[in-house]
Amino acid sequence: MHLTILSTSLSSATLFAIFLETAPSVLVATYVAAIALLLVGIWGAKDDVAQARGLEKVVALRYLCFALPLAVFSAQHFFDSKSIAQLVPSYFPWPLFWTYFVGVCMFAASLSMATKIQVRWSGLLFGIMMFLFDSMMALPATIADPHNRFNWVLLAREMSFGSGAWALSAGAPDGWGPRAKDTFITIARVIIGMAAMLYGVEHFLHPDNVPGVPLEKLMPAWIPGHAVISYLTGAILVGAGVSILLAKRTRMTATCLGSWILLLVVFVYGPILVAALMDPSGTVKLEGMNYFFDTLLYGAVMLALGGASGPEA
Repeated sequence: MHLTILSTSLSSATLFAIFLETAPSVLVATYVAAIALLLVGIWGAKDDVAQARGLEKVVALRYLCFALPLAVFSAQHFFDSKSIAQLVPSYFPWPLFWTYFVGVCMFAASLSMATKIQVRWSGLLFGIMMFLFDSMMALPATIADPHNRFNWVLLAREMSFGSGAWALSAGAPDGWGPRAKDTFITIARVIIGMAAMLYGVEHFLHPDNVPGVPLEKLMPAWIPGHAVISYLTGAILVGAGVSILLAKRTRMTATCLGSWILLLVVFVYGPILVAALMDPSGTVKLEGMNYFFDTLLYGAVMLALGGASGPEA
């Protein structure tokens, strides 16, 4: 028994050492950032999880689920800055400066959310940043090529991230007054509900794409029952989107949808990430990490809405 544990540990350590030696610096940085924020987030969430009951334990993870992707994306802004700087609109001067500036902002927001310190401000400001990204990049791209369905998916994703951050801000322990809180939650509910309905329809029209946020990547053939997963996810997204949009049992619906997305992260995107990290291509490795943490952030959006909504919703 002890020999088995020792052998497994040595094998894991060897694989990790190989990863550190062969992976580009951006991947090592994102890996380290994820581990560091995971530890901080677990420390920040342990009391809430211990006190919660049933699905509320999942809701208690919303700060951690929001913080982890932001830490990873922050690391990418520092260690893959030249590639990210190319995404800055051409009319903006000093693209590298804005790349690093956004990286700093994401890192600060990640720490704030993981520790639950001043979340009302970090959630508010991160949400504003995402809506600015939408107006400067995603929206112009969608207007320029409205027949590209992935432009609409990205537009809805960024808006969901921004409105989810506002919901996190509204539901924070140091949150806003009743009027501001209701405004943030209403905006988040409408945007998140409409985006979920769009994604659900996309799952029925294009079941071969990955579930959750239906982007370009196809579901690997080696994942069993991928058609069932896609259609079931589509049905859940449409049903939950309608319920959230109409403010019918918003807390329970958003919590259930967020829990389903987290299951997809673990059982679909987790294996995809492992397979990507075993690939010799650094591009494939980075893509696997991005899909994993993008979908985790989308799940966090749902949990944030659930956490901010009252028990009567």
